[in-house]
Amino acid sequence: MRLGLILLALLFAIAGAAFGALNAEHVVFDFYFTALALPRGVVQLCAVLAGWLLGGIVVYFGLVLRLRRRVRVLARELKRRDEPVAATAEKAP
Repeated sequence: MRLGLILLALLFAIAGAAFGALNAEHVVFDFYFTALALPRGVVQLCAVLAGWLLGGIVVYFGLVLRLRRRVRVLARELKRRDEPVAATAEKAP
């Protein structure tokens, strides 16, 4: 298992190096007061990372928080329903 993970990490490192080498041209961003020149590969990887992060944030706030709230409400309701059953089970001889 560990050898597989090492080989997978090595494969991604080789793919990243090839991606960076094939996209070495610089892209210039002009912000009016300054200009920034970055390799195209770096810009593309940053765009992918930003999209991944923003997508994760949207899913978290749009779905996960709502489902956590629902689970909490259902757990409270289940606890409330189990209380009378536990009380009658303790009274029975």
